[in-house]
Parts: sequence; C-alpha cells; structure tokens
Amino acid sequence: MASADVSASIRSISDELERASTTVAEADLSAFAALLDDAERVFVHGAGRSGLALRMTAMRLMHLGKRVHVVGETTAPAIGDGDVLLTASGSGSTGAVVTAARTAAEAGAGIAAITAVADSPLGELADAVVVVPAAAKLDRTGAASAQYAGSLFEQTVVVVGDAVFDALWHASGATADDLWPRHANLE
Repeated sequence: MASADVSASIRSISDELERASTTVAEADLSAFAALLDDAERVFVHGAGRSGLALRMTAMRLMHLGKRVHVVGETTAPAIGDGDVLLTASGSGSTGAVVTAARTAAEAGAGIAAITAVADSPLGELADAVVVVPAAAKLDRTGAASAQYAGSLFEQTVVVVGDAVFDALWHASGATADDLWPRHANLE
C-alpha cells in the first residue's frame, strides 16, 4: 500500500470546506438562524453522518437554553405550532427526513433545512433553507468534491451549525460562564 499523505489530505479538505462554507448565502443563514432563535422547541433530525453532525448543533442549542429534542429518541415529545424541525439531507430526498418534515409542517411547526439541492422535496417544504455547494452522496465524479461520498456536505453541516450557534450566542449577550451550567455533567 502506498504511503498516506495525511497532511496533504488535511490541506485539501480544509480548502474545500472553506470554499463550501463561505459560498453559503448570507441571507439564507440569517433566516435560518432567526427561525431557530424564535423556536419554542427545536427538534433535530437527519440520517447517517448528517444526523450525527446535527446532534452537535442540538447540543450547542441546548447550551444556549433552547429546549432541544432529537427525533427518534424515546423522550422526544410531539412537535407542534411554534416548534422548529432542524434537518439535514444532502440530497434533500432522504425518505425519513422528508416524511418527518411533512409531519412537522402538518403540525404547524417550522422547518429549517440544510441541503445541497434547493429544489428537493425537503428544500420545498422548508421555511428556511441553507444550500451547501457540495457533492451529493452518490456523486463519485470528483467535480464538486475530491472527498468520498457526502463528506464535504456533512463537514459543512457541522460548520454551519457551529456558526449559527456562535452568532446566536453572541447576539444573546450571554457569557461562556452563563452557558456553562448547562454543559453535561454526567460524562
């Protein structure tokens, strides 16, 4: 097996992530953040690695004092009016995510979506959409990303989530000491 050049991979991934995250439309990010900020409760739902990335955002929103639930956990209550479903799907057509978005819309909840395909079923259901310029999971051409499958999309989901948290935190006027008591203590 050839010697792995991890340093070159880090540079390549960093470059792609910078390009993807800095080309997301500022107006879309503002609407997305406002929807989450105004939510009574936030429900987080994504499949696979996208879902794992969103769980990081769920934790940070909880640190802000938001009432946050992960869809599928046994303690997640019913979604309703005033709530927001926060979703991520590169294709925007992941079956369980789109079904959850339809259910949330029928219950009167808002939908915040991160996707690579604006005119996807998820994008069309969403009240606020952040479109990430990344390769779809099945795109192996290397045209949109040199990385495997949906890696760039999933990485950008993490960056967008942290950026929204950071912006909402600073806008709140809370200090790090104010947030700290909500940090997990059963680790």
